[in-house]
Amino acid sequence: MPPRAAVTLREIYAYALTYAHDKKLPPDAPRPRPIDEWPEGNFALYERYQAWLLEGGTSEIATRTIYLPIAGHVLGLNLKPHPEIDLEADLERAYAYVQAKCAGPDWLDACRHGILLFQRFLRLERGLGLPTACQPFDLAAHTQGLPLWLVNELTRFQHIQQRNWRPERLESSIHRFWSGHLRTWRFLVEERQVLQLADLRRAHVFDYVDFRLNGGHSVNGVNGDIHTLRSFLIFLQEEGAPVPQSLLRIRGLKTPEPLPKFLPDEQVKRLREQIERQAAQAVFPSHRRIQILTRAAFYLLWQGGMRLGEVEDLRLEDLDLPNQRLTVRRGKSLKDRTVFLTATAVAAVQDYLAVRGPGASDHVFLYRNQALRKDLIRARIQIAGDAVGVKVYPHRLRHTCATQLLNAGCRITSIQKFLGHKKLNTTMIYAKAHDQTVADDYYAAMGRIEQRLEIVPVEPEDQPEPDPEQEELLSLTEHLAQPELSLEARLLLVAQMRAILRREASVMAVGEMPISVVIDPVPIDCERAVEGSCAPLGP
Repeated sequence: MPPRAAVTLREIYAYALTYAHDKKLPPDAPRPRPIDEWPEGNFALYERYQAWLLEGGTSEIATRTIYLPIAGHVLGLNLKPHPEIDLEADLERAYAYVQAKCAGPDWLDACRHGILLFQRFLRLERGLGLPTACQPFDLAAHTQGLPLWLVNELTRFQHIQQRNWRPERLESSIHRFWSGHLRTWRFLVEERQVLQLADLRRAHVFDYVDFRLNGGHSVNGVNGDIHTLRSFLIFLQEEGAPVPQSLLRIRGLKTPEPLPKFLPDEQVKRLREQIERQAAQAVFPSHRRIQILTRAAFYLLWQGGMRLGEVEDLRLEDLDLPNQRLTVRRGKSLKDRTVFLTATAVAAVQDYLAVRGPGASDHVFLYRNQALRKDLIRARIQIAGDAVGVKVYPHRLRHTCATQLLNAGCRITSIQKFLGHKKLNTTMIYAKAHDQTVADDYYAAMGRIEQRLEIVPVEPEDQPEPDPEQEELLSLTEHLAQPELSLEARLLLVAQMRAILRREASVMAVGEMPISVVIDPVPIDCERAVEGSCAPLGP
């Protein structure tokens, strides 16, 4: 008969030693000792490690078969109190033990990951925190062969630019800064011998554009490089360097103006049902936890209109669930804003917090005891979308939120504040994508034309009493006075002002002749629009 399955933690490690498959281990090689021979306090640490793994969402099978045995080998090979265990050399002894048994490459990779996980736990136990996942940028290695003046000026420019970078993204932003600038200057220096600023010509920049396009790179990527070069040249000019104006007047390539891609209501419904179904049908605790995390993030991205980075960087102190809102700290352009939440979104976040588990930081969303990496939520949302035939990514849910709010009658200025847009013209792209207000205007006007031509008889509707809202009118007029607004934005604001003044129709007396004026519907409340049905208003 097969042996009884291990139940207690002592049994789990005893089984790991019994079935260690160490026949190929050299006779003089060290072997880990059983728990009874460990120093006092080490087994209590071992118990805390097991709880830490399971509460953080680690699979129970992986915990029992990989992570607990390899951590036990660390403690069994180093018979010293756990505060004295060296986080490098002593942990490496456990990996050397597995290697000496001639284990296969897949098992070695799993054990290496287990050792790194145990090392992370020991760092937290000692209050050392987690090491940064991003490697520091090696400036000397990446700038080798470039002129010294260029490296010095780019370094000064970086220090000025990084004042506006989010602290959580500092290392990755530094990598991105140098990658963008060095890509252009490598070509200019090595291919066009631009060794001094005075050597730079417009033709060199055009040569770089052709080089990138011939290499199959996108127009948007090339335009980004031109913008990066121009920003650096403007910095040099402001610092007193003689930069010709002709270099600053180089325009980017023309690109299409794509409309934001949003999900139709039917696809939103299918995606939401799939995410809810995954959370309800998850059996194992680790599976249920990741599905509940996905569901909470989904509602923040869709109903909250948040950016993916804002969801990942969200902290516990920024939640105000009793009042159905949260605060985004240092979002895009380092701006704070309030995000209002529906009761559905609040319930989803509360369900997740109940299984969140401990972590090294106060981030709301944790995966295996550490803050989320950028690809986790994206991958989980895409998996749910693939299951129901919906092509989706996190930012498309933000576009969907804005489009649905607009079509449900939410004022464009409220959407601007909700999404955290600096300029109203940025929010106007959603009106271009699908504006139900424009559709309503069209159908109403065409109905009047058909009525005048006696094509379709139209029954007169009841005319409601006027319902003026002076504070909202004042807010709209203030936005209307902004000089940078496009004509389309002004027309939309005027249409919303008309909607506030009259709900559907008003009758004005000119002498003794009544004149009917058909006006737009009154916008409804933004928060209620998100929480309610996804379907846009019909004509």
